[in-house]
Amino acid sequence: MLLRRRDFSAALLGASAVSSPLLASAQGAAPVEGRNYQRMGQPLPTPPGKIEVIEFFWYGCPHCFVFDPTLEAWVKQLPADVSFRRLHVGFNAMVKLHQKLFFALEAMGVEPQVHAGIFNAFHVQRLNLTDEASITAMVAKLGVDPAKFKAAFNSFGVQTKAQAATKLSEDYRIDGVPTLAIGGRFTTSPSMAGAGVSGLTEEGLGKNAIGVADYLLKLARTKA
Repeated sequence: MLLRRRDFSAALLGASAVSSPLLASAQGAAPVEGRNYQRMGQPLPTPPGKIEVIEFFWYGCPHCFVFDPTLEAWVKQLPADVSFRRLHVGFNAMVKLHQKLFFALEAMGVEPQVHAGIFNAFHVQRLNLTDEASITAMVAKLGVDPAKFKAAFNSFGVQTKAQAATKLSEDYRIDGVPTLAIGGRFTTSPSMAGAGVSGLTEEGLGKNAIGVADYLLKLARTKA
């Protein structure tokens, strides 16, 4: 599934992850442009030398939470010609607060170590992470130095990175999360990858998205 920009207010009120039967693409069929993935009208610049994959996500998104284990396993097996990074979206004021959380932890070099714990805080513990104080208390429980975190959270560097991430999400026309951008040329998501056939759980849709992403990596290599 995809949590769309227009649904973020409802999600902030307590939407939780689900695993009900949802749409899934036909197994064995080649992904279809315009349905299972989108091609950028104008390719966006990417770092030279590798095919860049970006996950646009939000810590508070229940679909990102369900997708994350599947994505993590895939990232660990990516070939040497592929780079991966996450970018936290900033669709509204509250999500921008969580975006600053992400970039503060990234600036401190600890985001990968606490990534799962933060998802757990949102979706398992269901903490009310709606201000700087509650966010600081949460990361402190995960072993992050609260004073250093507050300094990073309020730094100009984190503000600049958050603004750049928001601009890039606009350039990719990201309207919901989780979404994968590949090689500056394609986007897909569990929702798009699952368009066509009913029957799989949300976890299954995530696996479909990984299959489409692998297909798009091949396209990116051939410049198709």
